[in-house]
Amino acid sequence: MTKDKGFLVLGVLFLSMAMIMGGCTMGARESVAAEQYPSKPITIIVPSAAGGGSDLMARALEKSAYKHLGQPLVVVDMPGGGATLGMNELAGAKPDGYTIGVVATSAILQPLIGQTRYHYPSALEPLVNVVSSPVVVVCLTDKPWKNLIELVSYAKQHPGEIKFGHSGLGTSVHVTEETFAREAGITIKQVPFRGGESEALAALLGGHVQLIGVYNPAVIKEHVKSGTIRILGVAEENRLTLPGFEDVPTFKEQGINVAFNFWTGIAAPKEMPLAEKARLADGLREMVNDPEFKENMEKLGMSVHYLGPEDFGDRWIADNKKLTKIVKETGIAELIAAQKN
Repeated sequence: MTKDKGFLVLGVLFLSMAMIMGGCTMGARESVAAEQYPSKPITIIVPSAAGGGSDLMARALEKSAYKHLGQPLVVVDMPGGGATLGMNELAGAKPDGYTIGVVATSAILQPLIGQTRYHYPSALEPLVNVVSSPVVVVCLTDKPWKNLIELVSYAKQHPGEIKFGHSGLGTSVHVTEETFAREAGITIKQVPFRGGESEALAALLGGHVQLIGVYNPAVIKEHVKSGTIRILGVAEENRLTLPGFEDVPTFKEQGINVAFNFWTGIAAPKEMPLAEKARLADGLREMVNDPEFKENMEKLGMSVHYLGPEDFGDRWIADNKKLTKIVKETGIAELIAAQKN
């Protein structure tokens, strides 16, 4: 072997060893980072206004975050665009485990009904389903309707007179309301609110709309107890078991074939490192199943329904199939496009 060839071989060997050692060092750094995660507070984006059901849920999780994750959650409310503003911020965040967000069924619905910056089902990573969310339709108790049957009768005699408030175009509640109107054969004016359920509730209490739909009973629980608000029906297969809501009839019981079961959970930007994802999912599981959290949710009128990343992901797939069919059959996408114009 010549001297030049010998130096060449040695150079290749040294380069290979450096690459191997560098890879090992990088792997060691990643391992150390995963072991230390989380090492700072975690931001949780709520794509609706403060005081709504999603905000209340996030703040209930916040109370036990340090206990189960070793770091606090920082709640950031980001309302608007039928939840798309907050979801855009979440989907575009760095996937390092330090930005997570509250997501609801609207994460699947929005890409079905119009152009969105991200395709949320593929841009987001499902971490944990927290609660199941029935849609309830309510009015003030000074209105003459005691149930949906009476409401439908009135709406047929006064087409277009009733204003129906909700948390934004393309949200779960909006889809439920459009489906309800079509199924009942009535015409109602849809009134979307940028600030979500809390703003819709304020409009109802102020007399600016006659009806609203909410998917978190927590938002209206105290008003129902005080006698200010009347629940006309719940869009579920079965009656609710939440204290104070057990006697509310379903839509189907009142002759209207509408039943949905929506969800609210936590997601993260896609491509989060597996170790961080596992640590975060474990911590969230403990938080959701914490007896104190469950008790807080029950007091707020929410039903805890834990699903881990895999099962939650399966639900996204199943709901995407179901809602794609509903959007196509009802023409909701075209209705929303017309309303936006």
